[in-house]
Amino acid sequence: MDDDERLVFCEDMTISREEFLRNLPAAVGHTVIEAAADEFRHRAPGMSWRIALAALPDLRLGLLALPRFRVRIFLAGYADADARRFLDRFELYFRRGGG
Repeated sequence: MDDDERLVFCEDMTISREEFLRNLPAAVGHTVIEAAADEFRHRAPGMSWRIALAALPDLRLGLLALPRFRVRIFLAGYADADARRFLDRFELYFRRGGG
């Protein structure tokens, strides 16, 4: 964790780990991703991001069980406008139908 790291996103997502990993590279602009268990990060001079996944109980709708994760994004060294662009891109790649 970087000293100036700040939490900028915390949401529960109905998504499998495999689907999350498939979408992640495009969602972060195809940067180099360091992965360790359920944590993903990228470091560049003066700025970094970290995404932490935490498994949640499946969402159950009758016989249907949907996997869920709490997704937290931490940014360090990002100006407000850069942080917004990062989150807008991330959300674009994980947006579901129906908004």
